[in-house]
Amino acid sequence: MPALSCAKRRPVSRLATTGSSVADAKTAARSSIKIFALGEKEDGATTRGFLGALRSELYHDKINITLTEVDLPAVNTPQFDWARNKTGHRAQPVPPIYQSEVAARAIYFGAFNPRRQIWVGFPTVKAILANRIAPGLLDRYLAKFGYTGQLSDQPSDPNAPGNLFEPVTGAYGAHGRFNDQARTGSWEMVTSRHHIAAWAVAFVGWPSALTCWPSC
Repeated sequence: MPALSCAKRRPVSRLATTGSSVADAKTAARSSIKIFALGEKEDGATTRGFLGALRSELYHDKINITLTEVDLPAVNTPQFDWARNKTGHRAQPVPPIYQSEVAARAIYFGAFNPRRQIWVGFPTVKAILANRIAPGLLDRYLAKFGYTGQLSDQPSDPNAPGNLFEPVTGAYGAHGRFNDQARTGSWEMVTSRHHIAAWAVAFVGWPSALTCWPSC
């Protein structure tokens, strides 16, 4: 809201907010994160409902502010080493994992290039579409496979410090311990950046695919 107050005083403003595929994937064992860290209680309805209502108010009041929601995949951050962990195994983001710079570039792009939504990474696309098409099936799938994807084979240290009540000291940066497997780019961001060209390719390509279908 402070950012919105500052934006209203400018002739043209753009605001970019971040979401997560966790909101749509409803990943098991992350209910507390969904409510308290993301502010999303059920399917991202709280955050997206707020953004939708805010867009309508801005249109009504003729305020030239654009809102972009950037939905992120699993990101290689240090949070998986400083979060309180009682599972017995070291926590990890659900693969595939993306570097922090991928998220940063997407947020920067959303701040200067208005889009209603930007989906970063194919896992984000799958989670959002699956939740829209078959939410019940997605719930059952994640109930079966959601836990193991968040835990590594390495045992956790029961005496490791956690940031539940106070910050964890250490030389932490933008990256976590997953540099060896984290991806440095997202094809979905490429199509979002060049969406006109992507749609043009799609329109040209589909007729060609349908033409050669019988012979394929």
